[in-house]
Amino acid sequence: MDLGERLHFGGFFSCRLEKKKKKKEEEKAKEKELKKLKAARKAEAAKFQAQQASSAPKSGKKKNVKREAEENPEDYVDSENSVGEKKKLSRQMAKTFNPNAVEKSWYAWWEKSKFFEADSSSAKPPFLIVLPPPNVTGALHIGHALSAAIQDTIIRWRRMSGYNTLWVPGMDHHGIATQFVVEKKIMREKKLTRHDVGHESFVAEVWKWKNEYGGTILKQLRGLGASLDWSRECFTMDEKRSRAVTEAFVRLYKEGLIYRDLRLVNWDCVLRTAISDIEVDYIEIKESTINGSWICKTGGVWSADIICLSSGWRLGRDCYGDYLSGNNVGRLPIVCDAVLVDMNFGAGCVKITPAHDPNDFEVGKHHTLDFINIFTDDGRINSNGGPEFVGMPRFEARVAVTEALKEKGLYRGDKNNEMRLGICSRTNDVVEPLIKPSGMLTVKAWPNKLLVL
Repeated sequence: MDLGERLHFGGFFSCRLEKKKKKKEEEKAKEKELKKLKAARKAEAAKFQAQQASSAPKSGKKKNVKREAEENPEDYVDSENSVGEKKKLSRQMAKTFNPNAVEKSWYAWWEKSKFFEADSSSAKPPFLIVLPPPNVTGALHIGHALSAAIQDTIIRWRRMSGYNTLWVPGMDHHGIATQFVVEKKIMREKKLTRHDVGHESFVAEVWKWKNEYGGTILKQLRGLGASLDWSRECFTMDEKRSRAVTEAFVRLYKEGLIYRDLRLVNWDCVLRTAISDIEVDYIEIKESTINGSWICKTGGVWSADIICLSSGWRLGRDCYGDYLSGNNVGRLPIVCDAVLVDMNFGAGCVKITPAHDPNDFEVGKHHTLDFINIFTDDGRINSNGGPEFVGMPRFEARVAVTEALKEKGLYRGDKNNEMRLGICSRTNDVVEPLIKPSGMLTVKAWPNKLLVL
């Protein structure tokens, strides 16, 4: 290619390069303009939204003010109605929940309308629940509320399912606890014991107390909305229930399923009644026991460890050992027992009190010993305890017996021993094992009966 051709092609390529460069610059300029346009539109949109946000509360406040001006506070208040009438509802539902206002009057209307009463002549299938009777001495707690809510749910479901439902309400007289409370009340007001006022008057005082304080529980049950049939309200001391208990025991006795016999019970000398094992609290103590001697019929002195617990050691009664079997030491018969007596412990003999100790009671039955009780029901010494101690309170008698042993030269000192002492959980009185007539189950007669059930 000559020089002219080269110059011609060089100019052509130079022109094309300039056109491309110019085109690129124009495209860049357009892109820049588009970006500016988008940014401007975005700014305008943000400004518009900001204006709307600032103006919105003002318009809302105006609407609220207008609405409040139109509302009447009385529209949210229930109208007053007499007890037993159907509740008159407010025109508008209250903005906040007030249980007193919402629940007011409903239960009285339900009860007056007899919605919860069972119909004894109904052909509907029956469904019955008995409310576990709360103790009349107290008030309902969260446990009662929980169980009542569950029972109420069940009974309402059955009622809506077409059953003739009955939920029986009632209260338990709570035996010893109620007796203790009423006794304290009588003592505080009249300075009398239940024995002073007599049985009938005391029962009347219990009923008076029940009517005064038992109402708290009934009010609480109604407050829970429990759909109980109040026309069948029961109390475990009322005439029907008392008659039913007597009837049940008489039938069981006639059928040979229970019998009456003397048994050791946990006796509270303050309440003057037997208490259950679960009402006895045991404490560990370390107190002194006394060593003494007994005078034999021959005039000599027969020494033995006389174990007399500081909480309830007994006056002279039955004694046994591993020797002298069949003979007497003073008034005390001597018997042998290889199970309960350890020859390597002490003198190899111990005293027993069959009428005042569970283990000794069993030994007394095994050896047909006399069961001699030395306490009155209020914890004083009776005629079996010796003429010089009759009428003494048990704790004073212990001191007097110790002094008597010293005077007769029979006191051999004392020694601290660990022991387990039973205390009544209600009165904190030392519990005395005493023999009392008790109702017992005829165990052999029950298995077949249970199989039938």
